[in-house]
Amino acid sequence: MGDAGFRDLLGMDGPTTAEGRARVAVRADERHVNPSGAVHGGVIATLVDIAMSAAVQSMSRDDDTPVTIEMKVNYLEPGHPGVLVAVADVRKRGRRFTVVHAEVVQEDDDEVVAVAVGTFTTFG
Repeated sequence: MGDAGFRDLLGMDGPTTAEGRARVAVRADERHVNPSGAVHGGVIATLVDIAMSAAVQSMSRDDDTPVTIEMKVNYLEPGHPGVLVAVADVRKRGRRFTVVHAEVVQEDDDEVVAVAVGTFTTFG
């Protein structure tokens, strides 16, 4: 299925990229929520992982594949059905590792629902 297939399965749009930056969105609906009605944390974690990986890819050779080494997500507010947008920025690119930060915003009210940091490497 690959990454695009997984993005499609979850209904994610993007990524759109610029040098060292990426944006991915999802229109969360009943498929994406937990029993309390909030967007499942796994959906948000996947959203930031895809955005951060795309930000790394935007600075890599075409044949390099970004690989997540570690990722930490802080959930600040519950996400709700509607559009959630993750924006990721490369903060430090080294010879072997790249550190990326991301923020997830609930589009209808600009509420920050999560922040994340990840470390990536590439192979290819």
